[in-house]
Amino acid sequence: MEIRLERRSQQQPQWMARLTETIVHAAGGILWRRGESGLEFLLVHRPNYGDWSFAKGKLDPGESHEEAALREVREETGFHCELGEEVATASYRDRKGRPKIVRYWTMTTTGGTFVPDEEVDAIVWLSRPRARQQLSYDRDKTILDAVDSLPQ
Repeated sequence: MEIRLERRSQQQPQWMARLTETIVHAAGGILWRRGESGLEFLLVHRPNYGDWSFAKGKLDPGESHEEAALREVREETGFHCELGEEVATASYRDRKGRPKIVRYWTMTTTGGTFVPDEEVDAIVWLSRPRARQQLSYDRDKTILDAVDSLPQ
């Protein structure tokens, strides 16, 4: 009887490689206010991507999701905010193909001023229907739809 040993490929199967991928953790805010037309939501325009989205960004080492959400919103919009309820989580692959998980909280502004820069060059406050139309990604529309516990 002959036994033949074959050497396995050094390359991991694709499904196994996915198990060891580094997940990108991020957090963001759904800023809202009471405007002339009722509730309004803040969207940011990112010129590098040419999109409209919610303010968000990656966690710094040792930073909690809540801390990151407040920091990223402040950095991208110039607004200091009060953290509200956690609304939803989005999971998707980022532009580099990495798995990304973003947790979102409702927020209200407590001060600050927007100053355009290279990362965010414009902001806009819109009613829910107009914000839904303006958002570039379906996942953001789903996040907006999840915001249902705000005072009317």
